[in-house]
Amino acid sequence: MVDYLVSFGGLRPLEISDKLLCLFSADVTMKDDEYVVTVPRREIDTGSVESGETYRVALISRETETESEESQTTATNESTTSTGTVSSEPQPPVEAGEIRYVEVEDIGKQGDGIARVERGYVIIVPGAEIGERVKVEITEVKSNFAVGEIIEEEF
Repeated sequence: MVDYLVSFGGLRPLEISDKLLCLFSADVTMKDDEYVVTVPRREIDTGSVESGETYRVALISRETETESEESQTTATNESTTSTGTVSSEPQPPVEAGEIRYVEVEDIGKQGDGIARVERGYVIIVPGAEIGERVKVEITEVKSNFAVGEIIEEEF
């Protein structure tokens, strides 16, 4: 199975392998004659990555600050609603039916898992626990949160 993620502003799809262990943003630094990508401690702590092992690494090009600002401004100021009207409100970064890989960061008042994606947008994941990494299908989308049904645990 291959999933597609679309960057904020819908610039282009990105094919994601089923073998994906983790996904994070990191700076590339130079140490002696090598370039270093630092893996966040949480990836080691959750067991996705083990120290001393060898992994394939894919680097995804970043937008320049100007391109990113233009994308966000366009997406925020010129979002089109389902009725075809232009809205000044930013649109949710997910759509119903979309598949997402998320890490549950918190538990809500009703016991559901809480994950956050772009711009801090909340995805409620019923049945998930803090620290759990799950593959979800988005079943409901609201302006300030979405609901995701677990389709695979601990990816």
